[in-house]
Amino acid sequence: MPPAVREIAAASIAQLDVCRAHAADWVYLSPPALLELGVRTGGHRRGGSTLVVAPDGTSRISAEDLAVAVLDELEQPGEERHFAVGY
Repeated sequence: MPPAVREIAAASIAQLDVCRAHAADWVYLSPPALLELGVRTGGHRRGGSTLVVAPDGTSRISAEDLAVAVLDELEQPGEERHFAVGY
């Protein structure tokens, strides 16, 4: 993991640990490695708790498609409390 993102990754893991320890009903979405402004494609893949990677090895999503993934989860919740998205 590049040094520039280690602190963010550690904070994200700590945040997920707090969710897991809490009795409330929660869902934790892990974004892909690269989140960028772009166009809404209407497509994204939902994965388990591991990074979603495309066949070419990239892990990315546009902010617009990430918003759609959040709305999809609200409208039709999956079974997992922790999931990842990307395309």
